[in-house]
Amino acid sequence: METDDGALVERVRGGDVAAFEPLVEKYRQRVYRLAFNVLRNQEDAWDAAQEAFIKAYKALPTFRGQSAFYTWLFRIVMNVAHDKARQRGAQGRAFGTERVTEEEWERTMPDPGEDPGASAARAEQRARITRALETLPEHHRAIIMLSDLEGLSYREIADVLNIPMGTVMSRLHNARKRLRSALGPLLLVLAALAALLAPAVAEAQTQVVRFGARVLLASDAPPSGAAAARIAPQPLDERLEAFLPKLRQLFKYREYTSLERHRAEVPVGSTERWAVPGDRQLELTPENVHDKTVRFRLKLVRGNTAELNANIQAARGNPAVIGGPRFSDGVLIIIVWANANPEPR
Repeated sequence: METDDGALVERVRGGDVAAFEPLVEKYRQRVYRLAFNVLRNQEDAWDAAQEAFIKAYKALPTFRGQSAFYTWLFRIVMNVAHDKARQRGAQGRAFGTERVTEEEWERTMPDPGEDPGASAARAEQRARITRALETLPEHHRAIIMLSDLEGLSYREIADVLNIPMGTVMSRLHNARKRLRSALGPLLLVLAALAALLAPAVAEAQTQVVRFGARVLLASDAPPSGAAAARIAPQPLDERLEAFLPKLRQLFKYREYTSLERHRAEVPVGSTERWAVPGDRQLELTPENVHDKTVRFRLKLVRGNTAELNANIQAARGNPAVIGGPRFSDGVLIIIVWANANPEPR
């Protein structure tokens, strides 16, 4: 797969929509991490990351290549995240609410093989560094994130924040000085920030999601003739039988033929791909888990065209249902079931 950013950008600008996907795959974790370190909330960070990629895609015709693609993308991310933070603060003031404390939003995934004392110490270190960062002005915090978390050079930070390189150097020096004063011996090496402050991205990868996808044909009559010869209907199971009244209520079709059934058990962040009727490919990526709810990225691709591209949520006993494109004498319907952190089989 072509990985050069400049070549991929030119392909997208030339009308190849699918060429944007490798850019998303390459930078989505870093984009999420930047947004999270501004917003300190997983759901808000995922929303900001998605919005930033959409804005970047729409703005690609204006990208002149005077800076690296990722610094241009990071500038968009920072703008979107700060806008969301300001909106959240304004909304909180409008409703008379107080800012959510660290203890409420901080969620640390326990490592089953880690000593509880070590886990508690690591969480306390993260909390101390986070509190120290919170004491910095917003412009200093942004400098620390881009330099010591993302490893950007002075010039790249200047491009992202649209400020002179001399200002970057001055702010970074002052921000590090304030952090050293606040953290003392804990901050032996500033690079340790990356390991301590990364918002459970690496930890999230250890989460396992068991999920299934059912592809149905919704139509007003049973498949017949040539259409029936192209498909191999599968028997319904009790769970799907119980769900049919809901489908009829949602989609108003009379007949629901089960065409495909797929299952997977993968770590968060892994993508499963299955061929589905109509020369299509279904892609499902569990992106994060909140309580027992799994957030997926779903794509249905035909050739170079993404017919469906959506974020969905599913939980045990509460599947996600997506109405798809036309097929045969009806439309495809995709049902996604999920079980977060399942017990071993």
